[in-house]
Amino acid sequence: MVVSGFTFIRNAVVFDYPVMESIQSVLPIVDEMVVAVGQSDDDTLNLIKSIGSDKVKIIQTVWDESLRSGGRVLAAETDKAYAAVRPDADWCIYLQADEVIHEKYHHKILESMARWKDDLRVDGLLFDYVHFFGSYDYIATSSSWYRHEIRVIRKNKNIYSYRDAQGFRKENNLKLSVKDSGANIYHYGWVKPPTSMQKKQESFHKWWHSDEWVKNNVAAAAEFDYNVIDILQKFSGSHPIVMQDRISRLNWHFERDISKNKVPLKEKLKSFMSKYLGLDFSYRNFIRI
Repeated sequence: MVVSGFTFIRNAVVFDYPVMESIQSVLPIVDEMVVAVGQSDDDTLNLIKSIGSDKVKIIQTVWDESLRSGGRVLAAETDKAYAAVRPDADWCIYLQADEVIHEKYHHKILESMARWKDDLRVDGLLFDYVHFFGSYDYIATSSSWYRHEIRVIRKNKNIYSYRDAQGFRKENNLKLSVKDSGANIYHYGWVKPPTSMQKKQESFHKWWHSDEWVKNNVAAAAEFDYNVIDILQKFSGSHPIVMQDRISRLNWHFERDISKNKVPLKEKLKSFMSKYLGLDFSYRNFIRI
């Protein structure tokens, strides 16, 4: 079974992406890792080169600024990386630059890929998400955060990155048919030094919105205010080994009294209907089979 990994990145240093940890977290279970490194304003290219693994295959790209609306440029960069994986790959693992796989899930992912490799009904594998917020001790749990997404797909020219690269579709805009991987993705996109997070907010929204929208909706500030979140829970598990050094270097303080979570009425109603009526309100860009 041939397994390829792929990702894309730009300005990893400026915005403090854990892209090194992301790539290292998947290297043990892939035969190659394709990294599309966009033309950056910092030393991102040399950062990726410093990983020093023969499995890492770098392609250099230039982001198309005409694909600004709706984050389409992110899907375009994802597709560039996907197109560069080995043509004989059975499965391709996709991680964004702030997503990390815990080593405890490696065997489950490999088992799932082996189990469904020859069942061509299965286009991909689904992962559950753990969204960290503010610090490595808290996770965001409201229904506004996506709960599941596809992160393993077949090598298939008819599959492409969808919208802003959150998931995938296939020809004729059809949803992919998937099986559960049995694994989680640890999403660290909302755990950065407040200064780096503010820079990201001020810059990255331009790939979704106009300059005028960014000016009116993203407040200029020296630091991002992590207290804007409504619902958090304490994280009681362990972090991936590759994240331990980064976690030890945490240089800001964020503390939340979760007993004072401000749960909107709409969220309370959704929680009630999910618990007692079995209704699922989560975003589903896939078909479970």
